[in-house]
Amino acid sequence: MGKLQEFDITFTNNKVVYSPGESISGTVKITSGSSLQYKAIKVNCLGSCGVSNKMNDTSWTLEEQYFSSTLSVADKGTLAAGEHGFPFQFVIPVAAPTSFEGPFGKIVYRVRAVIDTPRFSKDYKAQKPFYLLNLLNLNQVPDIEQPSYAVTTKRFSYLLVKTGTLMLKACSDLRGYTPGQIIRLATEIHNKSGKDTGCVLASLIQKVTYKTKRALYDLRTIAEVEGAGVKAGKHAEWREQIIVPPLPQSALAGCSLIEIDYFIQVSLKSPETVVTLPIYIGNIAVNLTPSRAMPSTPAPTPISPNTGLEGVTPSAPPAEEDLEEELGAGGSVSEEIPTKSHSQQDQSGRPPTMSPSAFSYAPGAAFPPSQRRADDTSAPLFCVSTGSTIPFFTEGNVTPVPTSCPLILPPEYSTWDYPHEPPPTYEESCSSNNSSFNNSRP
Repeated sequence: MGKLQEFDITFTNNKVVYSPGESISGTVKITSGSSLQYKAIKVNCLGSCGVSNKMNDTSWTLEEQYFSSTLSVADKGTLAAGEHGFPFQFVIPVAAPTSFEGPFGKIVYRVRAVIDTPRFSKDYKAQKPFYLLNLLNLNQVPDIEQPSYAVTTKRFSYLLVKTGTLMLKACSDLRGYTPGQIIRLATEIHNKSGKDTGCVLASLIQKVTYKTKRALYDLRTIAEVEGAGVKAGKHAEWREQIIVPPLPQSALAGCSLIEIDYFIQVSLKSPETVVTLPIYIGNIAVNLTPSRAMPSTPAPTPISPNTGLEGVTPSAPPAEEDLEEELGAGGSVSEEIPTKSHSQQDQSGRPPTMSPSAFSYAPGAAFPPSQRRADDTSAPLFCVSTGSTIPFFTEGNVTPVPTSCPLILPPEYSTWDYPHEPPPTYEESCSSNNSSFNNSRP
């Protein structure tokens, strides 16, 4: 570092996570072994986003800047040997989006300090990143407390000359969740054929859209549950639940280059049948007050195709008017579908142990001490999800140390070629006669 023994940036109270509209302050620390001439010492606070069509590429195809503020903390002069401190403070704009890091793009924030030296001398630079969390309040999403519902029918041929009809219905208890909450899923399968179906699969899927010159759609399966198939001529029900791990929030409001969507996909391998349930992942949970009562868990009685939720149309309505009578909806005794495997359970069938406060969405928002076990060291007391890299922080005056946790990080991206066609939008899944997006994949 030449004449400099130390050139570092520290944030007040070692804070690393901030909110839009909040002030970020700190000190530029400089320790010099000898005198150093300078033209200016400047500090810059920057927030920006970049996307590329190449994985882990830093030469962005498109970029956008949310703010860039520069402060001169010292004008032309000579820096004497010894330790020096230069305080700074910036205000983060209220419209800045949440931090995110993915393989094809990033939303990043950093503070950079520069010692501008005279001509022919080396300039000195130091920078430090920080994270921004723009909370998504699920209560501001219309009808968020209502279930997400979809139904589709499939007519298929087997044994060359025989035909059969299958109806697949799926329903979640809400349309929005926060990390740590449980998605309760109810599925019904009416198999009016002489052939057994394949296994039923429910997946929580994240879709990230990078808006380069040609948009990229990245899909990763966050959690997956597999159930047994349905015997010929049977009506069966399957009830399962998925724990929402810490994930980037839906939408990324304020960013026009990266979008994040989540949906639950329920599918049968044979005959190939799919329904999708769009959901939101947020930071502030749905407030189910008495006037906004918790929707009852989908009843064990069969769901009639004609009892769609208000404002929601089945993804693929029955092809014939008499289909309900043909399938005998509500007329037969349902069987329970056993679960074969669950990605969130260990080999003993038990869910993984996690500290409840690992799902906190903001500093100080951890669970009350009464809800923590004294010996609970399974996870940090606070974590923030910012995408493929997730920093963890402890409470108190301890210096935050970013780490990684394989339990929290979603699985690796699939091996599909990029770019590929996206899954259906919410509107498409509510109106299309074919709710499957598998047919659109190359």
